[in-house]
Amino acid sequence: MGDFAAYLDTAFWVSAGAILLLLVISGLFSGSETALTASSRGKLKAQADKGETGAQRALTLTDDSERMIGAILLGNNLVNILAASLATALFTRLFGDSGVALATLVMTLLVLVFAEVLPKTYAISNPERAATRVAPALRWVVAIFSPVVSVVRFIVRRVLAVFGVRIDPDSNILSVHEEIAGTLALGHSTGSVEKEHRDRLMGALDLSERTVEEIMRHRSQIETVNAEDPIADIIAQCIASPHSRLPMYRDEPENIIGILYARDLVREMHRLVLEAGGDYSAISALDLNALARPPYFVPETTPLDEQMQEFLRLRRHFALVVDEYGALHGLITLEDILEEIVGEIEDEYDTDLAPEIEVSEAGDVQVDGAMTIRDLNRAMDWSLPDEEAVTVAGLVIHEAQAIPEEGQVFSFHGTRFEIVARDGNRITRLRLRRRES
Repeated sequence: MGDFAAYLDTAFWVSAGAILLLLVISGLFSGSETALTASSRGKLKAQADKGETGAQRALTLTDDSERMIGAILLGNNLVNILAASLATALFTRLFGDSGVALATLVMTLLVLVFAEVLPKTYAISNPERAATRVAPALRWVVAIFSPVVSVVRFIVRRVLAVFGVRIDPDSNILSVHEEIAGTLALGHSTGSVEKEHRDRLMGALDLSERTVEEIMRHRSQIETVNAEDPIADIIAQCIASPHSRLPMYRDEPENIIGILYARDLVREMHRLVLEAGGDYSAISALDLNALARPPYFVPETTPLDEQMQEFLRLRRHFALVVDEYGALHGLITLEDILEEIVGEIEDEYDTDLAPEIEVSEAGDVQVDGAMTIRDLNRAMDWSLPDEEAVTVAGLVIHEAQAIPEEGQVFSFHGTRFEIVARDGNRITRLRLRRRES
């Protein structure tokens, strides 16, 4: 005992204190690495915008993550190796040759618990708070170690280049769009994000990925006005129509010469009748060509976000869609685009139609053939592909490479498709069933 006590001199306590200090520094390095890599740059940016200096410095550090991590790893390895060397010298002095093994065991335990698991556990549970606290001090560490880190980066890239690996520090593994979409999907799967909220946010995110053609109303479903019809018939049609804007054609339905607004029509009728002293027959003097507004045509390939911006810029709510040959393909409204975000918008003038989706007790799903695949996926949480076709009927025709007959059954993409009804060459109703059902 006396011999052991003889070693408890000033050198012993200095070495022990140095080892403890190095373990603390190692823990700070480990926690800093976890905090800065796990923290959300979006949250840090929000805090920085509120004037938090630590958050701004953390953002600056993470701008060059490779340089930051290199400096942290360099500092962490330096203090760990130095601590292990001091512990080996100290235990060898106390226990002789067996002190090497004992120092290895003790330092492994101390480093694992106090320099790795403990600080990283705290950092991962409070990443933004920890990042803002360590960023001011860590920026000096990164600045000091920067020359050495640059040499290490050069060596690493040359070695990786030998194996054909190229590193681009400016490229992101995931785009912001994909990161947000993945977060929403994960939040919905864990129950923290409701399906309605996920669909709305995803609808807004996907506007740039979708085109006018995917959501437009096909020309076969457009209600139009024949400019050659009697004025009384046109007025009756406009009043009875659930739409406030009707394309007007001459000679053939695709020859659109203008858009007739119900409000303009009623206002002009009121003026004519009022000037005629209440004589309703005065409406025969209506000049539809002068009353109709110029049609607004857009290409079918226009992204939805760009089309919405154009609607807002031009203060229009209605556009006719043309294909690459300039032929009328359909129409789209601002409401159609908004419905991709908030879901179906109905008012008191919408007509009562059969529901697009009907789910039976047996699990069968009946859908309208004109329903878009995207809407079906959103409603049923399915994942049918929409790269080759826009509508459910289009998907069946694409896969079958023919126009199916009523009663025919197909199976693809994990789903059974049964043709329920067909009108001419158009599939109007289908019955679907997922295989897992």
